[in-house]
Amino acid sequence: MDSFFFNITDTRYKITQLIKENRGYLNRVDISNGIVFLESRLSMQKREVMLQNLDRMLMIVMVRQGELKIEDHIHESTALIKEGEIGIFCSSRQDMTLTMKKSKNSDIFMLFVADFFLKRYLSGNKNEPIDFLYGKIQREVSLEKINLMPIDALSLYIVEKLLNVYEDDMMQSIRAEHRVIEFMIHRFGLLDIFENNITEEELKLASKAKAVLLQNFIDPPSIQMLAHLCATNASKLKKVFKKVYRMTLYSYVQKLRLEEANLLLKEENLTIGEIAKRVGYKHQGHFSKLFFSTYGVYPKELMKN
Repeated sequence: MDSFFFNITDTRYKITQLIKENRGYLNRVDISNGIVFLESRLSMQKREVMLQNLDRMLMIVMVRQGELKIEDHIHESTALIKEGEIGIFCSSRQDMTLTMKKSKNSDIFMLFVADFFLKRYLSGNKNEPIDFLYGKIQREVSLEKINLMPIDALSLYIVEKLLNVYEDDMMQSIRAEHRVIEFMIHRFGLLDIFENNITEEELKLASKAKAVLLQNFIDPPSIQMLAHLCATNASKLKKVFKKVYRMTLYSYVQKLRLEEANLLLKEENLTIGEIAKRVGYKHQGHFSKLFFSTYGVYPKELMKN
């Protein structure tokens, strides 16, 4: 089988039109050796793409409109990414069909990243997202879902910038590769990866606290009340939570608030002030500064997009 990625002698930025129709297209874009994406903006008809390769890769799929079904013919499994979702998948060998279902308007982005590209950024810590995902694709896995989450405004913003790098731009490969790395940093930062020395009791306690905060992050309980709800004391809860999730309870609440804001920024009928209050911040300026310090872009920039 041929590699899905470049041959070592062909590393040019290249756009290949796979399908062209009156109201849409399916493009393959080779950014650099080890990074490829497909952009589908088709209408009405069902379309299929076959992948039959021996490549160790990550697949990040974002469905803005329509629906994508991935059929793994090796282990006879199926993954479905619906409108408004982003999925991360691992694969070390491929015999699969990607089906873009019949839709009035289809808008699907599929990023493929080879293991040898990820290898550049390994830290030596297997609990870092890159190391964790690289380890996954060194095993024999045809298709494994890592996570599936709603699309957020920052992901849309970064992908739109990536799609607006054109073949005749100067330094197009490095521009596009920079956007891909931005996208991976953001999406991988949302993964929960646990260290091996965490006990079952610690994970159970931290997960219970997390579940409470997920439901109440806009107006969270005090640490003392949260500890009471988890049948422990405040000191132990703070220590265990930080060990499991590698952040304080306060930082986790802030993370949940900003992630929710990131989703709400897609809503055209909400102002930044309204979003700030909806996620628990009284002052718009404070919210904007926190958002920038976390994501490197101000909320108003995402709203412009």
